[in-house]
Amino acid sequence: MTKTIFEIEELITNRIKEIQNMVADDPYRLHYHLMPQIGLLNDPNGFAYFNGCYHIFYQWNPFETKHGIKYWGHYISEDLVHWKEAPIALAPDQWYDMNGCYSGSAVVHQGKLYLFYTGNVMDDEENRESYQCMAVSEDGIDFHKKGPIIHVPEGYTAHFRDPKVFYKENQWYMVVGAQTTEEKGEVVLYTSPDLENWTFHGALAGSGHNGLGDFGYMWECPDLFKLDNQDILIICPQGLVPRGYELNNIFHAGYLAGKVDYDNVSFQHGPFTELDRGFDFYAPQTMIDSKGRRLLVGWMGNAEEGESIHPTTRYEWIHTLTLPRQLEWEEGKLMQYPVEELQGLRENKIEYADVPLNGDKISLPNIQGNVLELEITIKSGDWKSFTTTIGENKEISYDKSTQTFSFQRLNLADNHTFEKRYCVLDELRSIRLYKDTSSIEIFINGGEEVFSARVFDYTDDQEIHFYADRNLTMNVKKWDLKKLNAFNSNSINQTLGI
Repeated sequence: MTKTIFEIEELITNRIKEIQNMVADDPYRLHYHLMPQIGLLNDPNGFAYFNGCYHIFYQWNPFETKHGIKYWGHYISEDLVHWKEAPIALAPDQWYDMNGCYSGSAVVHQGKLYLFYTGNVMDDEENRESYQCMAVSEDGIDFHKKGPIIHVPEGYTAHFRDPKVFYKENQWYMVVGAQTTEEKGEVVLYTSPDLENWTFHGALAGSGHNGLGDFGYMWECPDLFKLDNQDILIICPQGLVPRGYELNNIFHAGYLAGKVDYDNVSFQHGPFTELDRGFDFYAPQTMIDSKGRRLLVGWMGNAEEGESIHPTTRYEWIHTLTLPRQLEWEEGKLMQYPVEELQGLRENKIEYADVPLNGDKISLPNIQGNVLELEITIKSGDWKSFTTTIGENKEISYDKSTQTFSFQRLNLADNHTFEKRYCVLDELRSIRLYKDTSSIEIFINGGEEVFSARVFDYTDDQEIHFYADRNLTMNVKKWDLKKLNAFNSNSINQTLGI
């Protein structure tokens, strides 16, 4: 017999009470990022602004630190910085979602918050069925399921998921990630006059469309929007092969930019561009807030990479979301900036101007820490290589001769060797990074490139050093960032209002 959501919440509450002290003891718990109180977190879902608050939901397995039956966890914030845990929004308690409430999106309509998600069903032989479903709330807390609104169309497998809904020119649109029966990844398009009755219009983009060629066996987590008169389609294609500095994670998150023809259902676009060059970034989702900003949050993880050796699993939790970012289209590229509200975390500012480097590795008084924001501005010099080390096992570098920027971390899965990710940059002007115990997010040249990663080394290893092979002058700013009680060990029992 299927348990009710109230019975499920009681089970989770009891589980939290049972292990909360163990979770609280983890030195890698984060201080200003969204993370699960227990269990596994992955894709952000339903990112929306409703009744004066930001809402973000997330895929959650509260009973294990591995992928299994998924719920929708829920956080609410007035400022994108201070978040409160809300009760579970969706639980797998119906015939059409009994094996998981998979990813989806949210829209606000006529004073109500609508959730769209994929209901996952598996039989005893592990044959899959999937349904695009809807749930509605008047207060943004309690959601009432309306059941399936879309079934898998002919020509597609049950890998048909992650509905993203948006409104345009007096009509509702939905893009869905899909796999054809020929095992090719696509994004398909639907329209609706009322959010309940949907019409299928076929493939908008995918493998074999618009000259893209063979481009993966499944496309997940689509997100379609316009930015500065440019149509942007974010996708997460699976099954791509690494090529040089690109596509080196298990699965990938990136975008196609161009022009959508909604009447003829076609998308003329340029090449696929990765959104984040780091080790841990997937399933991003965007929304428009009350200020008209296009905001993005991603999952700071990637498939099942490293979960068996992930240091936090011994404390019964795993994974986090990225910081919220603002998107802009500038000079043919999608730029990403940390939202300005994050400046409210700053305290204890330390600033140095015109710091000289010339062949020696240096540190600066009070430029250190484990929970911080660091800003480096390159001013002048005839240098060829520049390096910043954060602790013993994290290094960011730029080589002028090859025009490559790199980030290095310790690889826990490969006998504690080092691994790197790269991108090509015409020049290095600035670096802005956020460190939060076991995470790092690096924004280069004002958001031209971003590297996101989980990092695990000694928590008391907080030294920062700078090096240039020749003459270089730089400015350095550093802030400690507030350790928000909502996510550290003192308040783990806030989940579900305990």
